[in-house]
Amino acid sequence: MTIFVVWHLDCLRNQAAKLAKKIDMHRILKCLAVLLLFFSIGSMNAFAQYDKDVFYMRGRNALAEGKYAQAIDNFNVLAQLDTSDYYTFFFRGIAKYNLGDLRGARKDFDRSVRINPVFTSGYHYRGITESRFGNYDEALADLQTAIDLRPGFIGLYFSRGVTYFLSQQFEKAIADFDKYIRKEPKDPSAYLNRGASYLFLGDTLSAMNDYNKAIRLDRFDPEGYVRRGRLYASQDDYANAIADMDKAISLDTANTFAYFNRAIMYYEQKRYKEAMDDLNKVLEDEPGNALTLYNRGLINAQLGAYEEALNDMDRVLNINPENVLAYFNRASIFIEMGQYRNALEDYDRAIELYPDFAKAYMNRSYVKNLLGDHKSSRKDYDIAQRKVREYREKNMAEAGSFADTTKKYSALLSLDAEFAKKDFNDELLQNRDIDVKLRPLYKFVLSGEKDLVNYALSRGYENPLVTRLESSLPVGVRIQNEPVKLDEQQLLQVERYAWDGNAPEQLFVRALYENDLKHFNSSLAYYSGAIDAAKEENQGVEALYSAFYHMNRGTLRAEMIEFLSTIENNVQVLSMDDTGAARARVKDQVTRQYDYSEAVEDMKTAAQIMPDVPYVYFNLGNLYCLSAEHLASIENYTKAIEIYPYMGDAYFNRGLVLIYLKDKEKGCIDLSRAGELGVADAYGVIKKYCEENND
Repeated sequence: MTIFVVWHLDCLRNQAAKLAKKIDMHRILKCLAVLLLFFSIGSMNAFAQYDKDVFYMRGRNALAEGKYAQAIDNFNVLAQLDTSDYYTFFFRGIAKYNLGDLRGARKDFDRSVRINPVFTSGYHYRGITESRFGNYDEALADLQTAIDLRPGFIGLYFSRGVTYFLSQQFEKAIADFDKYIRKEPKDPSAYLNRGASYLFLGDTLSAMNDYNKAIRLDRFDPEGYVRRGRLYASQDDYANAIADMDKAISLDTANTFAYFNRAIMYYEQKRYKEAMDDLNKVLEDEPGNALTLYNRGLINAQLGAYEEALNDMDRVLNINPENVLAYFNRASIFIEMGQYRNALEDYDRAIELYPDFAKAYMNRSYVKNLLGDHKSSRKDYDIAQRKVREYREKNMAEAGSFADTTKKYSALLSLDAEFAKKDFNDELLQNRDIDVKLRPLYKFVLSGEKDLVNYALSRGYENPLVTRLESSLPVGVRIQNEPVKLDEQQLLQVERYAWDGNAPEQLFVRALYENDLKHFNSSLAYYSGAIDAAKEENQGVEALYSAFYHMNRGTLRAEMIEFLSTIENNVQVLSMDDTGAARARVKDQVTRQYDYSEAVEDMKTAAQIMPDVPYVYFNLGNLYCLSAEHLASIENYTKAIEIYPYMGDAYFNRGLVLIYLKDKEKGCIDLSRAGELGVADAYGVIKKYCEENND
């Protein structure tokens, strides 16, 4: 083996000597690749020695403990070690499902049943996942397959009952819950679900009986009290309704769903202070909850606290700029404040969003009359009357039309209100303010000793030139996008080497050292010095190192811009804010345009010298994104992934850009892959923007 390594090192030296004036990259890299293959064989042998059972148990334990990202890491290793084990993909699918990565979960469940076509659990959980997507036909087909394979497994009927319920096949849902209850008569969740099915069929008596049964079986579950309380409220029995919510809150003081419902009940009882207290409690835990903000705004308006009401409606519209009712009611607040021009603008916007909104025409007519625009006022009045007549002629259902002038547009919206479902989303805890940033640029950084085993398992990518540079330097360096903290001894070693001469590599390490200390100008000068020195040498493999000098200089230039923007209170990143309906968009906090062209040119030069380094294309993707050239950004992330298919950060950033460009499906698939590859931030974004009700 020693002879083999030495021969290949000689190969490298000979190639470099022969090509002193013209670099033959292909032949040099071929030599490097052979050497890398030698080392890779050793790594593969070591990898094969891993005990699969260890990773399996770690994965299962992490799954049981709710450490889903950790579970995925272990099952990823198993998936590499053995592609034929359907349980590996099944359990990884469960972990992804619990992290909100439904697309990734479905893909893994698909894999499990392809490997084992009679795997009941694979069909079962894929069916549940399809149900979450709203693909009820596919879900029911999978569940039927599972039942055919294992008709005695009673849990399948529960899952199918839920799917029937979600697809509004309530009679079939009740039939399946009946089957389940006959075998499992002490499961309170079955009664809760059957009760909900009865409720949708209008059988409030049976629903109440089931809710009572669920509570008797488990008096410590707040869900039963919340369900029954909402049913009492629908019957105007607010005393019992509030008592049930009180009980639910006493069992779970963090149950914002119960606080929200109790607020609505207090409001109906004209107990405005208590209603406000409960809404404030919800907003303490969920400050971006648009539905709660909207309701609080209405109460503030009714209490004459117009500034507070206005602030609440502003926040609602910041979350969801297309919320019709928020514009309508904010206009009413402006009228009370005497700000008629602002009111007019809001009515204009409400009508623009929903041209059949008769009440908005009527109110706009009133405002125009106050402003002296009598002709236009009369026109709006006539339009409003016409739309009311059209509505009555068509005999449209109340919940489906804004033309119904009897609708209380200023009434609080409950979670099951038709408009709440449409415009706010009926998931109470969904609307959170988040800020999602691009994964940062890659560069060489000073580092400690490298763990070769973990490095191989986690990274999976090796470039022979990168490996050679990292191994040739007497100080530790590696490419990554996270900072590394060096101890005093390591820093002293760097200083001794970097300032002992003016070779390109020493100037490069000097630049790394200064960059680490945030001495941007001196670091930039040393990178430039390393580039110039490499040009002067212009020979051998070492000349190719200039690609990395350009890459790091380009990264530094971008960091300097980011530092400047931070000073100016701007954030130069692609960020997505909560829009209520989860419409991802760029949060433009930048007042001036920054020029990334020099950083881009450095990356392009690096790519020309070394066209197969994924980090360069990843960095170009970021720089183009920050320059608002999103198509070019996607192209470069794609190039990075083509070179290195396991680059989770590239999938993550490409996913963000795709979602911003409103290609949600592809974006969410990318985020799923990123999460699978270890980018933990991906699952937070998935939960926010990739749930199927977030359209």
